[in-house]
Amino acid sequence: MKSKIHENQLKTIEIMSKKSVLTIVALVTISLTAVAQKQATTKTHFKFFSTTPAENIEANNYAAVGAIDPSNGDVVFSVPMQSFEFEKALMQEHFNSKKFLNTKENPKAKLTGKIANLDKVNFKKDGSYTANIEGDLTINGVTNPVKEKATITVKGGSISLSSKFNLTLADYKIAFSGGKPSTNIAKTVEVTVEANY
Repeated sequence: MKSKIHENQLKTIEIMSKKSVLTIVALVTISLTAVAQKQATTKTHFKFFSTTPAENIEANNYAAVGAIDPSNGDVVFSVPMQSFEFEKALMQEHFNSKKFLNTKENPKAKLTGKIANLDKVNFKKDGSYTANIEGDLTINGVTNPVKEKATITVKGGSISLSSKFNLTLADYKIAFSGGKPSTNIAKTVEVTVEANY
């Protein structure tokens, strides 16, 4: 009688152990699948900064959308240009005008790129990784190839991206031959990007 009870207890423990192992395998598979899937975000901050002897100009934009795909390294951003906010209303008006970015005709800037060194970024392990982003950047209706560095941070399954780079305005047909803008706006501006996926 005792041995039968003992045998039943062992079978119950064995079944429970198998179920536990299957549950753990399922959870690990689900978490790895979640990391490998494309992630989109609206938690973004784009900033550009221009400095000249005449003045410093800064504009911030929190309305961009972005996506990152850890499985193939795709990185995409769409930035509504009219959402850049300036300290002075006149600067914002100039920024959106036909003479500058003509945001009515070219309402969005877009980056379509890839992480060129995807093998150096471990999306499954917490840490900070330097990513080489290569792709196409479109501003003011002009598209140019870009190669920039970004820092990708993985923490507790969440991904964030940050980057800072210089942008030459003339490359996107934004140039001033005279007047106040030619002395007040730098020929090259600093762009900062932050995104939390």
